[in-house]
Amino acid sequence: MIMKWHKMFVHSLTLLQAPFLLVIRLYWGWQLFATGKGKLGNIPKIIEYFNSLDIPLASFNAYLVGITEFTGGLLLLLGLGSRVAVIPVIIAMTVAYLTADLDAIKALFSEPALFAQAAPFPFLMTSLIVLIFGPGAFSVDTLVAKFFRRKQE
Repeated sequence: MIMKWHKMFVHSLTLLQAPFLLVIRLYWGWQLFATGKGKLGNIPKIIEYFNSLDIPLASFNAYLVGITEFTGGLLLLLGLGSRVAVIPVIIAMTVAYLTADLDAIKALFSEPALFAQAAPFPFLMTSLIVLIFGPGAFSVDTLVAKFFRRKQE
């Protein structure tokens, strides 16, 4: 009886995977898109901020991060090229931690809340989830995969 209940419980949770991935992609994809759009719309301020952090090639990197966030967010929203699209986002968020939130990394084990409260955290976690689990069933990637499977049959 317990095994039957456990099997039903696990099956029910498995059914929630696709909607969960969709909600994460839509919410954080939109946030990332909006953040990138904001950076690109106010690039002089971003360049100034990057200069204050002593980031080399501040102008180039400000545009690069803005475009990465803008396009990465858009691709996450659509679930298009998701696993590849999140790689530059993961790199950008890692660099953000290393430059703007280094104290959060240093305190990862002594004050984990500091790490989780840093601005890059939700984008990094979302990107890692999509990289590992994929975009889910409700995505353009899934439609493309189904199309190519049909073509091969």
